[in-house]
Amino acid sequence: MTDEGRRDVEVVVLDETVGDLTGKLAVVTGGSDGLGLALARRLARAGAEVVLPVRNPAKGDAALDAVRAAAPGATVSTRRLDLASLDSVAALADTLLGEGRPIHLLINNAGVMAPPTRHTTADGFELQFGTNHLGHFALTGRLLPLLRAGRARITTMSSSAARSGRLDWDDLQSTRRYGAVRAYNASKLATLLFGLEFDRRSRVGGWGVTSNVAHPGTTMTNLYASGPNLGRSRPSPHHALMSRLARWGVLVQSVDAGLRPALYAATSERAQGGRFYGPDGLGQFTGAPTELTVYRAARSADDAARLWVVSARLVGVGF
Repeated sequence: MTDEGRRDVEVVVLDETVGDLTGKLAVVTGGSDGLGLALARRLARAGAEVVLPVRNPAKGDAALDAVRAAAPGATVSTRRLDLASLDSVAALADTLLGEGRPIHLLINNAGVMAPPTRHTTADGFELQFGTNHLGHFALTGRLLPLLRAGRARITTMSSSAARSGRLDWDDLQSTRRYGAVRAYNASKLATLLFGLEFDRRSRVGGWGVTSNVAHPGTTMTNLYASGPNLGRSRPSPHHALMSRLARWGVLVQSVDAGLRPALYAATSERAQGGRFYGPDGLGQFTGAPTELTVYRAARSADDAARLWVVSARLVGVGF
């Protein structure tokens, strides 16, 4: 088996393996479409109360309709959240802390991918690093009291792109040199390091919170259109190419297939903290969910600890 290969035992997720989640509160970021919406539907069908923090209220309302159609009688609601704004993150956390409900499941799913030119968050961070990693880092930290109260499981979404990710400690915000794919890879390496480091710190600190990481393979979602088209005057050819591959069934899978590693990681009694789940197929593009070997780029405990300290300083949130 190669370092980047999968383990010998594969775990296949079927809908019926999701146990009864009645009485559980689940928070899913990026739940207005794509993987987040599909995950919200599955959780609601299993009986969970689902909160969808969304940036676009209209898309949020449509998501509520979709979840209720899939799970009649489900308790589902939206909150406002823009992960590219630390003020928005703080406002959502204050709202949920004020409501006082323990959180049992947190799926850090929202993200942005590969805008062709460098954009920044409201706080001046490079958009991908700031949204995909720092926004979720800050949100998770601020929600820690509710996560501890619910003895929660956190599943953070990474990507197979993390395999090629590198963190430039002297230029984490890509101010000196920006490459769309390079910055995306780094942001997803950061989410992988964060999810694994959270579980280590929880075990050492007795937080009672379990954290793992999942990636969906190459899954046909709006991510391939929204990011690559950001700031462009003409549509990126990337989405058209991905759509064509999806129609041919080559190296691209559906949302219903892509959500399975995260669904397993978030809900299965067999899924463990400090582990990494993704597709078992060639190159991890498609396939059934399995436990993956952590990519070499994410194995350094020193890097994980350093990223934690740097991230806490950047967002002003302690754990």
